[in-house]
Amino acid sequence: MAKTKLKLRLLIGEYEITRALREGEVKAEGLDLEFPHYPGHTDIHWQVAENEVADVGEFNAPAYVAATSQGFGLTALPVFLHRRFRHGFIFVNTHAGVREAKDLIGKRVASQPIFQPAASVWIRGLLENEYEVPHRSITWVTEQPEIIKFKGHPDLRIEIAAGKSIDDMLISGEVAALIAPNEPRGMRERLPHIAHLWPDYREREVEYFKRTGIFPIMHVTTIRKELVEAEPWVVHSLMDAFERSKRIAYRRLVNPRVVPLAWYRSYLADERALLGPDPWQYGLTPANRKNLETITGYVHQQTMSERRVAVEELFAKEALSWKEPEK
Repeated sequence: MAKTKLKLRLLIGEYEITRALREGEVKAEGLDLEFPHYPGHTDIHWQVAENEVADVGEFNAPAYVAATSQGFGLTALPVFLHRRFRHGFIFVNTHAGVREAKDLIGKRVASQPIFQPAASVWIRGLLENEYEVPHRSITWVTEQPEIIKFKGHPDLRIEIAAGKSIDDMLISGEVAALIAPNEPRGMRERLPHIAHLWPDYREREVEYFKRTGIFPIMHVTTIRKELVEAEPWVVHSLMDAFERSKRIAYRRLVNPRVVPLAWYRSYLADERALLGPDPWQYGLTPANRKNLETITGYVHQQTMSERRVAVEELFAKEALSWKEPEK
């Protein structure tokens, strides 16, 4: 009689790198995987934090660091399903007199929808450590309570604009700038007074990567601690499956017919020349460790954790020994 497979529910994004896993082309050894409805780029984090919807979930990396410092009920796999450079995600109302980063000092700046999104944490880290704009020199305006509660420094000023749209506040000038994980309404509607803080953001992102080797991690993949304790073999089974799914995506994307962009192949060649053959690498590689050390440093600096969390604390111990399966 065949051994019964362990059933797991995975609340993760519908990405190209997870397609083969979601559609069943890739099987995780010993596991029967179910994928609940993915509610969207924001709601998913609230559901994962509640620890009720799934056994494995995709979660905001900085919020996870903050939660780990408080004894969170989840651990994680070093599988990073979402990364993005973020210099291009801070937007300004040009009527507010913000022409360079230092002009944000003393201003009201929105962080959408809360203080903790990975985009906001990375951008505040860049502003403070590379552009001399301390995060406590700004009044932060958010839309919602935080996913992971934190005490914060007494000088940290956060206002919740209850019942207001932060997009509208940027357009009206109630806030001078907005950090958002996606393009805000003022940019989508091409309003002339809404602009990028750094119009040359792509050049800055390229320079940043060349200098640091960091392709910023946005999300980690969480897993229930009690599951890992009871079935430690699950960690390597899942990581192997995520890796095989990603490799299928890479092979598929070589075909220019798959992506409806005119110059896709030349773009892909340029990106691979800069970022290397596996920009979405999993595991605690030297590059990923540096990335995570930067995240834990920013979370502590922005007083979302009372201590700096060690990288090894973030992941199930079984994940620390994982090696990529042979190609």
